[in-house]
Amino acid sequence: MDKFSFLNATHTSFIADLYDQYLVNPDSVEPSWRSFFQGYDLANENYSIDGEEVSVEIPEHLNKEFQVLDLINGYKTRGHLFTKTNPVRNRRTYEPTLDIENFGLSKDDLETQFDAGEVIGLGNTSLKNIIYKLEEVYCDSIGVEYMYIRKPEIIKWWQDKLNENNNHPKYSVESKKYILSKLNQAVTFENFLQTKYVGQKRFSLEGGESLIPAISVVLFNAVLDYDVKECVLGMAHRGRLSTLVNIFRKPFNELFSEFEGKDFEDEDIDGDVKYHLGLTLDKTYQNGKTLKMNLVPNPSHLETVAPVAEGITRAKIDKDYNGDDSKILPIIVHGDAAIAGQGIAYEVIQMSQLNGYKTGGTIHIVVNNQIGFTTNYLDARSSTYCTDVGKVTLSPVLHVNADDAEAVVHAVELAVDYRMKFKRDIFIDLLGYRKYGHNEGDEPRFTQPKLYKAISKHSNPLKIYTDKLIAEGTIDEAYSKKIVADFKEKLEEEYTISKESDSSKVREFMEERWTDFNRQKLDGMLKSVDSTYPSENLKNIAKVVSTVPKGVKFVRKAERILAGRADMVFKTDTLDWGMAETLAYGSLLEEGFDVRISGQDVERGTFSHRHAILRDEISEERINLLNTNPFNKGEMYIYNSLLSEYGVLGFDYGYAMANPNTLTIWEAQFGDFSNGAQIIFDQYLSAAEDKWKMQNGIVVLLPHGYESQGSEHSSARMERYLQMCGVDNMIVADCTTPANFFHLLRRQMKRDFRKPLIVLTPKSLLRHPKAVSSIGELENGQFQEVIDDTINPDKVKKLVFCTGKFYYDLLTERESLKRDDVALVRIEQLFPLHEEKIQKVIDRYKNVEKYVWAQEEPKNMGAWSYMLQRFELVKLEVASRPYASVPAPGSSTRDKKRQRQVIDSVFDTTSK
Repeated sequence: MDKFSFLNATHTSFIADLYDQYLVNPDSVEPSWRSFFQGYDLANENYSIDGEEVSVEIPEHLNKEFQVLDLINGYKTRGHLFTKTNPVRNRRTYEPTLDIENFGLSKDDLETQFDAGEVIGLGNTSLKNIIYKLEEVYCDSIGVEYMYIRKPEIIKWWQDKLNENNNHPKYSVESKKYILSKLNQAVTFENFLQTKYVGQKRFSLEGGESLIPAISVVLFNAVLDYDVKECVLGMAHRGRLSTLVNIFRKPFNELFSEFEGKDFEDEDIDGDVKYHLGLTLDKTYQNGKTLKMNLVPNPSHLETVAPVAEGITRAKIDKDYNGDDSKILPIIVHGDAAIAGQGIAYEVIQMSQLNGYKTGGTIHIVVNNQIGFTTNYLDARSSTYCTDVGKVTLSPVLHVNADDAEAVVHAVELAVDYRMKFKRDIFIDLLGYRKYGHNEGDEPRFTQPKLYKAISKHSNPLKIYTDKLIAEGTIDEAYSKKIVADFKEKLEEEYTISKESDSSKVREFMEERWTDFNRQKLDGMLKSVDSTYPSENLKNIAKVVSTVPKGVKFVRKAERILAGRADMVFKTDTLDWGMAETLAYGSLLEEGFDVRISGQDVERGTFSHRHAILRDEISEERINLLNTNPFNKGEMYIYNSLLSEYGVLGFDYGYAMANPNTLTIWEAQFGDFSNGAQIIFDQYLSAAEDKWKMQNGIVVLLPHGYESQGSEHSSARMERYLQMCGVDNMIVADCTTPANFFHLLRRQMKRDFRKPLIVLTPKSLLRHPKAVSSIGELENGQFQEVIDDTINPDKVKKLVFCTGKFYYDLLTERESLKRDDVALVRIEQLFPLHEEKIQKVIDRYKNVEKYVWAQEEPKNMGAWSYMLQRFELVKLEVASRPYASVPAPGSSTRDKKRQRQVIDSVFDTTSK
């Protein structure tokens, strides 16, 4: 029985269209057609439908049509493997090829007319014409990867776009001259630097100069076609100097002064090397539209800037553009070795569609040198392309020959259109080369002699494009010489001006965001701040966060939590840690500050203490009770993050950079999980103000405390943060009371400056019966850098300084022993130490014979080594665990024994 005899009467163009639809989304076609297509494989097949074996005799003309459709699909899916995108190397070979014989066709079919041509916009035409168009669209200077995308509307959009002009746009004379002018700026600038500053590091863009017209056109089209108001650009070193002067209009003379090695005019900063610096400016286009442009400063860890740039973008979306992500465009410029080799790239890409981190799609441009430092690409990755990480989110990828300037511009135009329409990431792989070594002092022929022999003979993109335009009559030779000479003259003038300056300057990044904030030194950091808040207001907030909204049904346990909150405030007046934290956020919201918290499981809190988000039992709607307060002037955002530390902390650091009036918090699930984000701590939190004049008020919450939970769940490795502390760069605190934490958070926002704040937060203290505070302590008081003991100072023979949860262990022991000769003084702020207040405490105890720093961490960890360096008021002894390679043992029995030994040493007792 032939259930498919109707094929003889079916128009092949209909089948072609249906088959094309099936290739994109099999479930979108009618089931009987789907059964047919599933069985088809370039030949007659047997099918089983409804349990019945069916033999299908496909008409010869239809069989050929299907073979042509397979050929077309082959070009769509694999054409990028056979492009002319590599300017200096022969491409690797791939099998099978796109030869027509591999699709059951032959040269005899080249003049045959096929309805399948309609699929690519040709209508009924010869196979030869079909192949010609496919070669133009998929196998010239742009290779396109998009067929793995699972949304039919996106696939169709790409096919329509590519078919519009065969992936070869026809630019006007004016547009071509503009592209040429930007190429001229890039090439002539690099040549000038090579002449004036021979051998100096600059991470030249030579071999990838088409990046400059690419970025320029991205911004131009975004502003003119889509009314984008702002861009945030994150990039590593290569090409940064050219981008700064030729896109961001940094004065050439300022850059030349940096090459001269002049000291910085601001003696309060140490600055950074020229290819790490950023810039912010407003640019006005010819039609009067303006664009705010931000080039984010970055460290040598190449991909680290990416999450920071995304965080800045999201902050501006939330605060400046009322959630409209079409008004701001993030662009990340990567290196090929970095994007393939550094895990942060994967983390950032995984953020791209998450509610707490999405920015409306990012344009990723890879400056592909085909080499990393001295490492060939074959040793730098296992994937086919450096951009394959983008396929995690099914992002389209355009591979472009960097020598073909018009192809590069066309690719970025497609990228802008795609991003603005679908609000998703897109990648451009700009295949070029690196003319010199990794830096200009390296000799690349040591490791790539053949490649650099070819590069030495290769024309630069400006010459290639100039020759093309002269050949087609767009310009003449005189025109090309004039634009080069004019630009050289400008550079020479700026070079002369640079000689007149005695110093360099570091321009403050996003200066307009920080006009109400003053950079502060140590004295300013130690000044008291009024962080009180009226009890009536606090009680109102407490009522809000303990009341089930009308029409909402919470699970019974959640309702019990709300009732407990009410009891703390209105019955017992004993606030636990979570309640004081909630009231801190609520008070800031009423005062007009926003609050953003992100991290792993922060909505509930790792230790189930926060419950900032509750869910309706029926609809599962997320409900943030703090945001239901009618007196709020700000808004709270809280998001459970992906399982990332490096990327998420970088993102939130960027967020805090762009929104100084938002209390921005990243919380680690356990304190030492922050190890994974160490680069952000080292290069941004601790150093950015000194390197780049950038303030930042990011708050990092790191659960810390020894409760016999093993090595990874005990210590937040506070020693690492204390080691990073300089003179006035950050704050490290380890609070022991809910009230002090309340005031610490409020102080962070009430100051007229911002410094990163590291807080060692508790675990067991979250519900410790002694770690409670009253409403009165929140209404009055202030943050206490030091908390003195309350015992009779005249009886004290040993003065013990400690911090955090260990205080309660020592307090419990002292009460058990009924000792009144040992005073326990809590250092709540470890950096900067408030020496004046500590001295006043010391002066109260006239009969002290021994001063001790007590900690539960091993001697080579915790704060002891820091106290040895910084605590100069008295000579301290130490009570701690012995030196160790791990923070704590895995055995709870052994851990308790060691903890006991430290406590015994404090009180000069021996446990039995």
